[in-house]
Amino acid sequence: MGSSMSSFFMNLGATTGPNETSVNSITLFVLLLTACIVIGHLLEKSRWMTESITALAIGLCTGIVILLNTKGKSSHVLVFSEDLFFIYLLPPIIFNAGFQVKKKQFFRNFMTITLFGAVGTLISFTIISLGSMQLFKKLDIGFLEIGDYLAIGAIFSATDSVCTLQVLNQEETPLLYSVVFGEGVLNDATSVVLFNAIQRFDLSHITSTNVMQFVGNFLSLFFTSTVLGVAVGLLSAYIIKKLYFGRHSTDREVALMMLMAYLSYMMAELFYLSGILTVFFCGIVMSHYTWHNVTESSRITTKHSFATLSFVLEIFIFLYVGMDALDMEKWEFAYKSPKTSVGVSLILLALVLIGRAAFVFPLCFISNLTKKSQGNKIRFNQQVTIWWAGLMRGAVSVALAYNQFASSGHTQLPGNAIMITSTITVVLFTTVVGGLLTKPIVRFLLPQQKHSSGIISPDFLSSKSLNLPLLGINGQESEGNISTNITRPSSLRMLWTTPSRTVHCYWRKFDDAVMRPVFGGRGFVPYIPGSPTETEGVIQ
Repeated sequence: MGSSMSSFFMNLGATTGPNETSVNSITLFVLLLTACIVIGHLLEKSRWMTESITALAIGLCTGIVILLNTKGKSSHVLVFSEDLFFIYLLPPIIFNAGFQVKKKQFFRNFMTITLFGAVGTLISFTIISLGSMQLFKKLDIGFLEIGDYLAIGAIFSATDSVCTLQVLNQEETPLLYSVVFGEGVLNDATSVVLFNAIQRFDLSHITSTNVMQFVGNFLSLFFTSTVLGVAVGLLSAYIIKKLYFGRHSTDREVALMMLMAYLSYMMAELFYLSGILTVFFCGIVMSHYTWHNVTESSRITTKHSFATLSFVLEIFIFLYVGMDALDMEKWEFAYKSPKTSVGVSLILLALVLIGRAAFVFPLCFISNLTKKSQGNKIRFNQQVTIWWAGLMRGAVSVALAYNQFASSGHTQLPGNAIMITSTITVVLFTTVVGGLLTKPIVRFLLPQQKHSSGIISPDFLSSKSLNLPLLGINGQESEGNISTNITRPSSLRMLWTTPSRTVHCYWRKFDDAVMRPVFGGRGFVPYIPGSPTETEGVIQ
């Protein structure tokens, strides 16, 4: 048994046929995914461990075993592929996040989320870029151009929204979850858009006109990406509502929803837009319209299919990063200058801490100035929690680092190798330390979080308000009886005093009068005889 396992791991790094290598790799990852799920279930009650940390640890241990059995010759098998990550792994995770997010809380805090995700990311990007430009010159890490420093700012401004999903609980900390996760999605989109813009921007001649053009293109990409996601989501709702696929086959409904979701992401990539932002808003629109146009069996299938696929891919990503962290090719350069490598990692970690603090606390102060009620203001302990929960860096940073500092997965220059190893070091440190300490920090700073969201007033979280339209339960709207006695603003003056409630009231009128009659949704899809029998109740 021991010799067979040893030969199995040796075959992963040996020069074998493509079919044998693929079978060995797939078998290994399926085995590891199964182990992660089982071990994660056993550690579910732990206040320290998360599934992301478990997957990273198992990936690291597996990488060590492979290296020992192949005597360091299996590094090429563990190469991280940014194309695999961005094209196949990330889209289902981001889509499911939009599909499952509680829309009421997300849009109620949309201005705060936009401030953190867009403006905050630009502030962090500026601090990290300028800081690395000044501090790295004192270290002998090889020649870096201005484009590399700007890319470093974009790389380390990308928070890990995947890990945030596992650390924060949507039910226990609804406000923090919506703000930190919503910020994470916009943050990832902003970082990727910044990174791609840097690659195409002529940095040899920087003028005020070029900077204004850069900002204009950046804002245009954001707006266009959002519109594309909404358009594809509405198109899927319209097609399913008009053709009613469930009359003949629920499989067609499920297949169409999955393909349309993935189509939104690929169309964004095709037109050089932000696929992350597009697929996220496509998920929100699909959960509001398309999901209510299908049969009950299709609702159950899609809800659990999206969640399961996202869950497995999240584990796969952390396994992948954990195993790739031990790729020896890039570490050989770091071993030749360990002081430089450690210095770069510490500088990047410090810049990440400072860059996030530089926008979280000032933007929270600005946000508090617009709120009259003390109960709606962001308290200092909540600000600290938001700052800490967003420090984790993940696979997006690793993928962008490989895109900038590697060629076909390989590092040729010592400076590039040091940057990639330092990125992996920061990712591992922030994920492990942040993942281990976030839960205890949340429970210490916000002990009553299970009963109150802090910023949002208690009446909003009451059982009655949780049944208001647009508030999803696990991503979907409540199907129960909804009271129509909703307080409406008496005048436009309410738009200043209670902007979120006012905008929501106007949106409800527009949605009921225009959108739902055309695109369907809860209460606007008539029952068609001959369709599959729908079970009573609501998906919770």
